[in-house]
Amino acid sequence: MNKGLLIADSGSTKTDWLYVAPDGTCTEFHTDGINPTRDTRDTIYNVLYHQLLTETPYNEGAVYFYGAGCIEPFSQAVYSVIHELFPKCIVEVESDLLGAARALCGDKPGIACILGTGSNSCLYDGKNIVMHTPPLGYILGDEGSGTMLGKTLLNGLFKGLLPESLKQDFSETFNLTLPDIIGRVYRGPAANTFLASLVPFIAKHRTHPAIHTMLVEAFRLFFVRNIAIYGHNEMPVQCVGGIAHQFAEELREAAAAENMIIGHILRRPINGMVQYHLSKH
Repeated sequence: MNKGLLIADSGSTKTDWLYVAPDGTCTEFHTDGINPTRDTRDTIYNVLYHQLLTETPYNEGAVYFYGAGCIEPFSQAVYSVIHELFPKCIVEVESDLLGAARALCGDKPGIACILGTGSNSCLYDGKNIVMHTPPLGYILGDEGSGTMLGKTLLNGLFKGLLPESLKQDFSETFNLTLPDIIGRVYRGPAANTFLASLVPFIAKHRTHPAIHTMLVEAFRLFFVRNIAIYGHNEMPVQCVGGIAHQFAEELREAAAAENMIIGHILRRPINGMVQYHLSKH
């Protein structure tokens, strides 16, 4: 490889960067998250100028940026900033979902999913996303996500659908009353992040029969409402994200119940993204 590669996997709170030098040496670093549906061009410029340029001497080669919210026309703001800061580089800005598909499937067709704080999925033909079920966000959708797991947990605890012992442990762990929770969800900022922050409690009790059932049902709902529509049960469902990685056993059980198969599960997509682009250079 004659020139370097700079690859980004960006969410709303953090961006993971991996620089691959011409000799193959890899350096990873992080900046604040970038989401062009939320951030102005000036905000994006400040993050990249003050946090990225101080970390890398990179100035020639290619920059591949995959991020939440990086769809047209919003992705143009990210593209213009990167092109300005790295004028000698090839620049490509794509959605985090295409990044996940490339990391998981490479050049082969497949079904690619993101299961993290939110959820998303697509049918991928080896080059492009050819079908996409809109996730609709944590209020209308995001089945199987950390946010929805937290929401389902609270619903079960306070409606008496989960054992009292779990509710007691929850109260001792978080010291939150029902009015506190209502305030955090309906009046506080970033309700989705708060709900997803309850996932460690779920993980702690994952072997409890009630929590196990809750997890499997949540993932089955994800498959029914997001994956079945693709009509390709013969294709393994490839997954990336912290929720998929942490609850891989329950995810596989749910897939089997819906006559589907789980393929690769990656906690983070960036290493797969690097392998994809290295195969092209």
